Amino acid sequence: MGKGSRTDDEVLVIGLGRFGAAAALELRRLGHKVTVIEKDGFLAEKFLGRISQVVHGDASDAGVIRDAKAGRFPIAVVAIGSSVEASVLAAANLVDAGVPAIWAKALSPEHARILDRIGVHHIVRPEADTGRRVAHLVGGRMQDYIEFDDGFAIVKMRPPTETIGFTLEQSQVRSKYGVTVVGVKAPGEDFTYAVPSTKVSAHDTLIVSGPTTLIERLAARP
Repeated sequence: MGKGSRTDDEVLVIGLGRFGAAAALELRRLGHKVTVIEKDGFLAEKFLGRISQVVHGDASDAGVIRDAKAGRFPIAVVAIGSSVEASVLAAANLVDAGVPAIWAKALSPEHARILDRIGVHHIVRPEADTGRRVAHLVGGRMQDYIEFDDGFAIVKMRPPTETIGFTLEQSQVRSKYGVTVVGVKAPGEDFTYAVPSTKVSAHDTLIVSGPTTLIERLAARP
């Protein structure tokens, strides 16, 4: 591989706090070559041998990013959770280095706006995202819930009464609610992709996709 060239499986992670460490270790488990830049020498040493490469340095310093040849990484994750200033400076350094896909953890809505303005491509707010997800799951029909930035969600849910004993064509979920039943899973059986002739039973689990507000309307049905 020539100097400065990229490989798709390389990821640069900034920060080894709980969020950064979890991301780095999982990326490594998934087969990515992970390089981490960590300011705290103790943390950096702790992860030696567990991640492909650990660099002891302050990513808010443009020189550290330059020395790490950050521009060769196709993906970078800014996981700094202790300082908005350090996070923004590190992200700005990655933008300047030309990293094509930058993910960053935001500590607040204001932090998220700054990250967006400087050119970060994907902004994650773990506490807010988790809170919204839990709110949808507690006491409701939904068993799992994933929401995307554009107001689109995929959920796992129990079937509404009006669908039980009918095929999807008969219950007309899509035309009534504007969402799509992607799949159905019966207890003890494999997941199957849904088709109009798929019949829903009371014990089935539905996988439903569509606009968040419309899914919420379906989930509110008895």
